[in-house]
Amino acid sequence: QVTGYLDDCTCDVETIDAFNNYKLFPRLNELLESDYFRYYKVNLQKPCPFWEDNSHCAMRDCAVQPCPSDEVPDGIRSGSYKYSEEANNLAEECEEAKRLGAVDDSLSKETRQAVLQWAQHDDSSDSFCEADDIHSPDAEYVDLLLNPERYTGYKGPDAWKIWNSIYEENCFKPQNVKRPLAAGRGDDGGDTFYKWLKGVCVEKRAFYRLISGLHASINIHLSARYLLQDTWSEKKWGPNITEFQQRFDEVLTNGEGPRRLKNLYFLYLIELRALSKVLPFFERPSFQLYTGNKSQDAAMKHLLLEILHLAKSFPLHFDENSFFAGNIKEAAKLKEEFRLHFKNISKIMDCVGCFKCRLWGKLQTQGLGTALKILFSENLIEKIPESGPSYGFQLTRQEIVALFNAFGRVSTSVKELENFRNILQNMR
Repeated sequence: QVTGYLDDCTCDVETIDAFNNYKLFPRLNELLESDYFRYYKVNLQKPCPFWEDNSHCAMRDCAVQPCPSDEVPDGIRSGSYKYSEEANNLAEECEEAKRLGAVDDSLSKETRQAVLQWAQHDDSSDSFCEADDIHSPDAEYVDLLLNPERYTGYKGPDAWKIWNSIYEENCFKPQNVKRPLAAGRGDDGGDTFYKWLKGVCVEKRAFYRLISGLHASINIHLSARYLLQDTWSEKKWGPNITEFQQRFDEVLTNGEGPRRLKNLYFLYLIELRALSKVLPFFERPSFQLYTGNKSQDAAMKHLLLEILHLAKSFPLHFDENSFFAGNIKEAAKLKEEFRLHFKNISKIMDCVGCFKCRLWGKLQTQGLGTALKILFSENLIEKIPESGPSYGFQLTRQEIVALFNAFGRVSTSVKELENFRNILQNMR
């Protein structure tokens, strides 16, 4: 039943399906299997900042296997967020110059610490995510290909608490408006909720739809890579049609399923739009996907630019100019609210009890946060010089890896939907 046009957009489901499944998805997959994109540094030991949490998932499929650091390519390890040999050397020189010239030895230790914090704050003021400190001793590299996102058995009250906290406290929703299918929602089939959603501004509606789309995407991954057989000799993963229907069938979900899937397409459009906008940042000759393997790095940059040009060629892009377009003061306030709400969601990911779910939750929220950062930095991206550093707009390696892997997950969801459609048609 998921066909036709999407709300708040000029785009339709069929155009996205054809574009994603036959043009973009195969190339994107090839990119994400490369060394630069498969290693992600993450701190899975951070405590939950919102509630006491001892509910770690004991199932073995919840575990994450970190990489021994000698398996991570030298280029990635040596400059976690610097892009080339020149940049690495230049950065070291800058650090040295800063240390010799800029630190006034008469400053107290506390003042120096405060100065450093200000510098970090300046870096983070345009960020939509609470990023991990990748220099923390608890941060480890994870090979995403060896730790795929799939069903782990993590569900029930603990998982529900995470999503409930995201929707109830971070989606601009008043407490008295109950979400459809949430506990104690009354019997109006979601009417009150959708009346409320229709009445809010386009930005707040978009925020809810992005989170719902992310939730739908994660549920598709779990249904498509479900543990079908678990014996001592082998484990078999594959599509579980019953699980999929419980989450998305129109009748079983009182009409909610198709809405969730349309929100997935909305999320796809937002992240695709960000990729089309960030092209000038990656096109600069000085930008490299630096792993230390020159020929592979050049080939992957070529493939990356091909994907970004393809994203730009998409005929029915989302028009984000309608966002924050009213009164300048009001718009700035709303944008800041938007950013802080999203930042809070990225912190909630440290409360996820299953480490594999936590890894992919953190990566996908950081990826979406990076997409939002790009969309709200358009004027800075347009001013990026062709050569030399890009001071106004910057992406760390972590943000780049998260951006493309998060879009890879949404792209996979759209492709998996086609697979589920075919299975269901053959069953009829």
